[in-house]
Amino acid sequence: MALSTSSTNSLLPNKSLIQTQPLLPSPKHALPTNSTKPVKFPQPISAVYSPDSSKNPITSDKTPKPSPPAATSSTAAVAVTKTDQVCKKWSVDSWRSKRALQLPEYPNKDDLESVLKTIEDFPPIVFAGEARSLEERLGEAAIGKAFLLQGGDCAESFKEFNAVNIRDTFRILLQMGAVLMFGGQMPVVKVGRMAGQFAKPRSDPFEEKDGVKLPSYRGDNVNGDAFDEKSRIPDPQRMIRAYCQSAATLNLLRAFAKGGYAAMQRINQWNLDFTEHSEQGDRYRELAHRVDEAL
Repeated sequence: MALSTSSTNSLLPNKSLIQTQPLLPSPKHALPTNSTKPVKFPQPISAVYSPDSSKNPITSDKTPKPSPPAATSSTAAVAVTKTDQVCKKWSVDSWRSKRALQLPEYPNKDDLESVLKTIEDFPPIVFAGEARSLEERLGEAAIGKAFLLQGGDCAESFKEFNAVNIRDTFRILLQMGAVLMFGGQMPVVKVGRMAGQFAKPRSDPFEEKDGVKLPSYRGDNVNGDAFDEKSRIPDPQRMIRAYCQSAATLNLLRAFAKGGYAAMQRINQWNLDFTEHSEQGDRYRELAHRVDEAL
């Protein structure tokens, strides 16, 4: 599961630097038309999910039509009943009762259970406060007050795990975020597809080459990518290594975010350095200077 860098509040632009606008067309920017009919613009979202309604109140410019009391009460009762049922049925292990299409077949079930019990005692990689912070930021993006940027590898690798690769991915997300913030004139929520993105779903459980048929590669936390029988056997011990790599990755990301590496002025200097090696250097330098002036 991909983990976000939402805990790095320093990545998000200061709202006092820019004026946020909803992602809706403005009448003054509408294309000219020969028609005398008034141009209709889409209405803003009237209701979305918010983790804390007191912090992010959402109102509609339209007054909803009243429903018959009987229908309203019965609908509410059904909704409450369904919610209660879901809350009562969910548990940490409730997923085991569901049908799973992408789980690997581990040959040694005892070894699998031993690894799962070991991981259960490990500390969490992401904390509740970080999850709530991201939830609030995503709520702002849902109502057009922020832009969501997500990026990273299709699947992380044990072989390519090093500080340079983590730094470069983090850096390019910051650079993209700065340009998007400048162009969109609104905060950018940056989410990294990293620190836990190891598994790969497969449409076929087996792969065949030159008449040899082996289990498909499902990601480094399940089996190896080398096309041989030993590598393709699912190994639960890989999950422990994936946990450790995820924790180390997120620890480094937090250090980058809070240690000054993510400062806006530094990000713009990276953009200027990029223009020196670009065929369209003048054009990019002009854009970088404009971004710097806006910041």
